[in-house]
Amino acid sequence: MKGAPVVEPAAEPKDAGSWAHPVERLATTVIGAPDDAVTGRRAAGPVQGFGQMWQKTFRVRLDGVQSSRAVMAMWKDEFPTFWPKSAKFYAPLAGIAPGEVALLDMKPIPGSPVRFSTGVLVIYADDESFTFMTPEGHILSAWITFSTYEDGDVTVVQVQALERPSDPIDELGYMLGGNRLNSRFWEETLRTLARHVGTSDPVVETTVVCVDRQRQWRYVRNLRRSATIHSMMRTASAPGRWVAGLVRGRN
Repeated sequence: MKGAPVVEPAAEPKDAGSWAHPVERLATTVIGAPDDAVTGRRAAGPVQGFGQMWQKTFRVRLDGVQSSRAVMAMWKDEFPTFWPKSAKFYAPLAGIAPGEVALLDMKPIPGSPVRFSTGVLVIYADDESFTFMTPEGHILSAWITFSTYEDGDVTVVQVQALERPSDPIDELGYMLGGNRLNSRFWEETLRTLARHVGTSDPVVETTVVCVDRQRQWRYVRNLRRSATIHSMMRTASAPGRWVAGLVRGRN
C-alpha cells in the first residue's frame, strides 16, 4: 500500500518582503508634521472612492543615466525634495519602506489659504518601484506607483496612478480643475527629478484615461472623513483660535 502523497508547502513569493502587512488602522512614525490626520484611519484605494475612476501615467526619459536602480534609490532617499513648493511630504523614520505611513501637507490651489493634511501608506517597495495607497479622508482614493526602468540605453522614470475622488465635494473640485492641477503636480515633480540627475530639457509624456465614468453612491458617506471639509473648517476658525489665544495669554 502506497503512503499518502507528501504535500510540499507553497513557496513564498520572491517579493513577499516588499509588501506591507495588512493593518486595520494606520499609524505613523513621522516627526515634525503640523497635523496628523491619518493615525487611526483605514487605508482606502480606488475601490472605495466615490467619483469617476482615472488612470494617469506620467513618464520622462533621462539623459545619460544608465542605472534605473540607482535612480530609484536616489528618488526614495530624496523624495520630498522633488515635490512642488505648494506641498510638503513628511517621510516616516524608516523612509519609504513597506508598511510605513508618511504625512502630507499641501495647498489644493497654489496661493490658497486652505491647506490639506493627510498622508499615504507604502503598500509596496523594492529596488525598482514603490506604491502608495491613500487613507480615508484623502482627496483621492488611489494607488500611486513610482517606478524606474531601462529602455535600451535610456532610464525612464514613471508615475502611474489609479484614482477616484473620495467624496462628492472632491469630485466636484476635480471636475472644476482639480484633475488638471493633479496632473500638473506630477509633471512638475518628474521635471524637477529629471533636472536633478542632469536632463537639461525634460519632456514629460502624460496619458490620462477615464476608465470608469460611474460614480459610486454607496460611498457618499466618505464625506464624514473628508480632509477637504476638515481643512476648510480649520481655516475658517483660525481667526477665532487666534483671538482665543490672545485672551488666554492676557489671563
